[in-house]
Amino acid sequence: MKKIALALGLLGLTALANAADPLNGSVWKTIDDKTKQPKAIVKFTEQKNGTLSASIQKVLTPGEENACTKCEGPYNNKSLKGLKIVHGLKNSGGTSYEDGTILDPSSGKTYRLKGQVVEGGKKLELRGFIGVAALGRNQTWIRAN
Repeated sequence: MKKIALALGLLGLTALANAADPLNGSVWKTIDDKTKQPKAIVKFTEQKNGTLSASIQKVLTPGEENACTKCEGPYNNKSLKGLKIVHGLKNSGGTSYEDGTILDPSSGKTYRLKGQVVEGGKKLELRGFIGVAALGRNQTWIRAN
């Protein structure tokens, strides 16, 4: 009986270790940190390497849905819908995330990214920065699903 319980316990731990990240598949409404207005609907997807990316599903600001005109390289003049703005975000334990990057389509700049899910999963607090986190900007996204 003890061996069966131990085996089931180990199977359960293995399943938990292989479970997808809680952000995987979640949908968020981005809120502009300056205007406090909703900008877009973004969906997170877990990549094969275990990191997370996020793509714009819908642009909420009229007149800004057509192209990433200030973006450089492969993002230049790409439609914002479907644009992957978060790359390489890693779960650093519990509800904390780090080591990602985020593209700001308004400026075309890419920033390092870290964040944390708060308020029981209702909000995602993100910090985009260059160099040190102290020199950056905060945004709070609201869960949309």
